[in-house]
Amino acid sequence: MTDQTPALLAAERRAHVLASLERDGAVRVAQLMDELGVAPVTLRRDLAQMEREGLLVRVHGGAVPTAGSLDELDAAVSAPGTRAGSIAMLVPSLTFYYPTVVRGAETEAARHGMRVVVRGASYELQDERPVLERLVDTEGVRGLVLAPNTDTPHAQDVVQWLAECGVPNVLVERDAVVQPEGSPVENVTTDHALGAMLAARHLAALGHRRVGLIIARDSPTSRKIAAGWHAACAELGLTPADQFETSLPPRTSPDFSDVVDSTLDAALANGVTAILVHSDPEAMAFVDLALNRGLSVPRDLSVVAYDDEVAEIFTPPLTAVCPPRVAVGRAAVDLVVRRLEDPTRPVHRVVLNPTLNVRGSTAPPRSA
Repeated sequence: MTDQTPALLAAERRAHVLASLERDGAVRVAQLMDELGVAPVTLRRDLAQMEREGLLVRVHGGAVPTAGSLDELDAAVSAPGTRAGSIAMLVPSLTFYYPTVVRGAETEAARHGMRVVVRGASYELQDERPVLERLVDTEGVRGLVLAPNTDTPHAQDVVQWLAECGVPNVLVERDAVVQPEGSPVENVTTDHALGAMLAARHLAALGHRRVGLIIARDSPTSRKIAAGWHAACAELGLTPADQFETSLPPRTSPDFSDVVDSTLDAALANGVTAILVHSDPEAMAFVDLALNRGLSVPRDLSVVAYDDEVAEIFTPPLTAVCPPRVAVGRAAVDLVVRRLEDPTRPVHRVVLNPTLNVRGSTAPPRSA
């Protein structure tokens, strides 16, 4: 076994480099060092060997593909110790939340000698079946990882198609069942209810008793956040009179700014001193508005963001609930690979815990 390990690791590194070349059009030694955890001399040796095979051209600090080399990817990742083929990933956004999930999926796929084919849908897409059918029929993918729209008339049709398509599939950040037996499907989700509870407990520990929850109106995650928030408020002895709750339209809606403005008015009128806002951009909108009104964040109004995509780079840095996005992507691909290895294994549903990152947007209220 010891003698085989270097060859296996080299094959995995090779697959990762080729997948990165196909996705990004170039690779950098510094980036590969972080992603693969190996020394630069090892990576340079790998790149030199792949250059001799005509798969890439080394440039200063990294490598770029040769003409036609990406067409050889499937053959190259079929080296001993790897699995050939690709996994398709369909996500509702390529600009927020899911890119980090995709990166986790790509890292795990490369570890198995596979690549990820990414497609973006939207929350407005009513039926993902045509996109999924093309991926299976024309791309020849061996597995599917997806976050379908669960709030459309076609949602159950998509789930039924997945159950019958013959390709292993895993939902990310979604729950669904196959009818008529009502069997849950294989999925990886974040415990968003726990995330909301972490936020509520944090605010209560600071001394806040009048709190608010502001959620995105059209997000399936919001329902889980609301459930966890209500459970935490009950646990903390906060009555309905102590709470303020509302939802926001999409950020692209023409009335978004007016709704934020009126929502802040209503929260302050109810004596609210702290809010949990889903997600980061919406939380930032409330902080901007509060600061423009001369309020102090966090002493007049503490703000917790949900998602922690960009919360840390804001001023002040936002306390935020952080779902384990990279781990979600990695776990989803791991489930697909294990299903390929053993089609008879029981259905697995993986739930991962979020964390709370405390920063500068929360503090005890002035009256505390």
